Amino acid sequence: MTTAESWTAGVRDHLAPGRLLPLGAAAEKAWITERAVRDVLARGASGVRGVVPGTLRIGPADAPDAPDSGAVLVTASFGAVAGRALPELTEALRTALLAAAEDGLGLVVDAVDLRVTELLDAAPPEPDAGTAPPPGPTSPATDDPVALAALGVTGVAAVTDTLGPPVRRGPDGVRVELAVTAGARPLDVARAVRTAVTAAAPEGAAVTVVVSDLR
Repeated sequence: MTTAESWTAGVRDHLAPGRLLPLGAAAEKAWITERAVRDVLARGASGVRGVVPGTLRIGPADAPDAPDSGAVLVTASFGAVAGRALPELTEALRTALLAAAEDGLGLVVDAVDLRVTELLDAAPPEPDAGTAPPPGPTSPATDDPVALAALGVTGVAAVTDTLGPPVRRGPDGVRVELAVTAGARPLDVARAVRTAVTAAAPEGAAVTVVVSDLR
């Protein structure tokens, strides 16, 4: 894949929310979109000197011994710029991805699989940043008591409707979808939201939190 194709694929992937990935253990009933995870991990990877990030995928880990662990597998390809030994570079990238996933987001990472796709004499030029980014998504207006309870939690930037209505009620309980403030740890925010929403939801209703993006 050429550099241009890589950037095109990255833009296309960025527009799709992707799969829902568990935050913390499965019992937490907290989820985050693959897109939001990929954005955070890509920033972590780009901060490693000598690494040119390529494709990045995050999916459920194949953990038959612990099916309820909520663990994920991170798979990343990258170009290596001359100047650092590959084992050192690979270890630095793995450390950065683990820190972004576990410390920054609250994911449980089973493994990080890395693949070197190119050996480069120098890093390619950055894409043109002269074009203004498209406007961010708007937040739906709501007076739903569950949504208002979620909005009162520190770290919640907005309720969102990426995957459906911000609040969805059904026989399995209540699901609330939201965006987390950039810099806040999504797992911690989701836990606080579940506590707040449980108090506002019908007694005994199971509460699930979905983090659609970080703002």
